[in-house]
Amino acid sequence: MKVMLLDRPGEPLRAVEHRARKLMDQELRIAVSACAVCRTDLHVVDGELPKPKLPIVPGHEIVGHVIECGAKVENIRVGDRVGVPWLGWACGTCEFCVRGEENLCPNARFTGYQIDGGFADETIADSRFVLPLPANYSDEHAAPLLCAGLIGWRSWRAAGDAKRLGIYGFGAAAHIIAQVARAKGQTVYAFVRPGDEKAEAFAREFGAIWAGPSDAPAPDLLDAAILFAPVGALVPLALKAVRPGGTVVCGGIHMSDIPSFPYEILWGERCVRSVANLTRKDAAEFLAFAAKHTLETRTVRYSLDDANRALAALRSGDLTGAAVLVP
Repeated sequence: MKVMLLDRPGEPLRAVEHRARKLMDQELRIAVSACAVCRTDLHVVDGELPKPKLPIVPGHEIVGHVIECGAKVENIRVGDRVGVPWLGWACGTCEFCVRGEENLCPNARFTGYQIDGGFADETIADSRFVLPLPANYSDEHAAPLLCAGLIGWRSWRAAGDAKRLGIYGFGAAAHIIAQVARAKGQTVYAFVRPGDEKAEAFAREFGAIWAGPSDAPAPDLLDAAILFAPVGALVPLALKAVRPGGTVVCGGIHMSDIPSFPYEILWGERCVRSVANLTRKDAAEFLAFAAKHTLETRTVRYSLDDANRALAALRSGDLTGAAVLVP
């Protein structure tokens, strides 16, 4: 099997031929059809997330077809199309798992971080954590649903019943969740990097009634805001933009430090909260929604050998939509 391997954070990925190992009882061997490139992959590659398994094969938005099943795999057969998300395993017995909060399991393992991921032509995943995918998406266009969509969905739910929803950072997750919000009758306002007219046009294309620079005041008082950009300085700006009682949701796994800000912009029962990882329940809910409401996923295709180029495009902010590696 061919993989793109990260030996040390901060270094480019390198193409390696790996010998495929024997499956454990609950595992699947999957031929990768497509793997989207997520900002979390960038955080792993750039060393912004601590203690990854090294060397590691990044990638956690994987679509593929099962080519081998472990001895105790149930309800999945060779040939089935499956999705492999960020949450690769949880213990099922800790207090968080028992409460239905497997996303907070202290023993959880994550695809492309502690488990080799999908920047490869084959991968191995635990059958209990793979996902059936709606048939109304090609492999390439289903891939961004598996993190941009799933984390976006969890962030959107955390924002509550917001009639006026602000989205800061309009990339892969935002363009999916803007469609969800519009389908639910919400009004979307997009905040992008100052001067990024391309991103403003992209946001309007996907239903934002207003798009402007992140440091501009919102044209209307927002009920909630979601931050997909990993920029801590956006938190005070978003707090100023939401009404009393409003919520600011930080949707990323990593963010630069939040600067100090006056208490008055938090006062009025405004709330700042984070979203961590995802649960299989999130996946079931979101993928059922995606099956009924075909969501456009704007993709830019790269070959597996071009994984470093795809990461560089994401790092520089040159992408509109999601990069997808297609072996």
